[in-house]
Amino acid sequence: MKPAPSQRHYGMDWLRIGAFVLLIFYHVGYSFTPWGYQTPTRGVVRWAEIPLLGLSPWRLSLLFAISGYASAALLAKDKGSTSAFFRSRLARLGIPLIFGLIVVVPPQPYMGLVNSGYDHSYFYYLIHDAFSFRTVNREYLPRTMHLWFVIYLLAYTTLLCAVRAALPQGWRDLIRKAAEKVLAGPLLLPLGIALIYGVREYVPFGWTDIHSILDDRAAHLHYCGMFLFGFLLRQSEALRLAIAKQWKLAAVLAVAGFIWTASDTAIFPGNVPTPPEWRAALCFSKSVQSWATVVALFGIADRYWNYDASWRTTLAEAVFPVYIAHQTVMVLVMYQIRDWGMTALPEFLVLIGSVTIGSWLFYLIGREIGPARPLIGLKRHSSQKPAVPKEPALA
Repeated sequence: MKPAPSQRHYGMDWLRIGAFVLLIFYHVGYSFTPWGYQTPTRGVVRWAEIPLLGLSPWRLSLLFAISGYASAALLAKDKGSTSAFFRSRLARLGIPLIFGLIVVVPPQPYMGLVNSGYDHSYFYYLIHDAFSFRTVNREYLPRTMHLWFVIYLLAYTTLLCAVRAALPQGWRDLIRKAAEKVLAGPLLLPLGIALIYGVREYVPFGWTDIHSILDDRAAHLHYCGMFLFGFLLRQSEALRLAIAKQWKLAAVLAVAGFIWTASDTAIFPGNVPTPPEWRAALCFSKSVQSWATVVALFGIADRYWNYDASWRTTLAEAVFPVYIAHQTVMVLVMYQIRDWGMTALPEFLVLIGSVTIGSWLFYLIGREIGPARPLIGLKRHSSQKPAVPKEPALA
């Protein structure tokens, strides 16, 4: 339960793996809600939004916090060298990002265009429209789709490195100790909830999470804050111990927040807006969910999941390639089966199975092709196995 700072925390690996498995279920399930793509025979599954709301307020918060934790571990491996850390992150995230935007992502908007009457071939689309920076059939191209997460992660990493380069070590230590003193105590839960609620409710122009790096002002405050929280946690034994003491309370609060959020959705389902007098309470319940769930899961991972297993290394390595491929696989299969006349359960199972198999094959094939490994976020083959496990590219 008390890993030394130099050790790899296996619990964070398992948490990261689990978070991305849930992400696949979330993206597939989203299509069954009133906000997602619909097929005529399946239609809307009215209750599908309830379990999704059990994930939505915290899933991205958790991913950015784990990314911050992993970044601190990588920085420690680089002996605290900001420049070496930045170069390694730029390569491990930037190369697959470019590959993904050019090769993996374009089929997604193409299938949307075809569905809206676009009658050109995919080759024509790639040459003339995919990277045209204009609107085609009401679809602005190019699109970043699910790779917005990697773009934001690179932006927060760049900001972190810029601050580290600009501030003397003494100032950085002062900021870290001040943040640790505030969070590693009774303020851990109420302060985190209050900050998230403030960002969601009071930032000028309101909460936006449209995956536009220039427009998501509130989302940046929230996600970058979670990234920095994870970064601090990796360096702070006091904060880890505070989470160890409070994660059970956090779990209770997370469930309470979900109950309120789910109740609101049951009363005002689908696109029915929550009345203005209840919106602040709904925002607060989501803020409680967001922060308390992350704290609870960090505590659970530290208490119960900090152990190695035979499949951990493979699964941890596969996360980034699977993430790169999963949404494109889902979209391609979704459009192929839309006229099969399936009801909800068979369609859900086909999509989950197809995304799992297709994404896993993308990883298995890509990892065996030396030049392709950096393109999907993996390190190049080494003739010898490393003595120390490698930290993942994406968390």
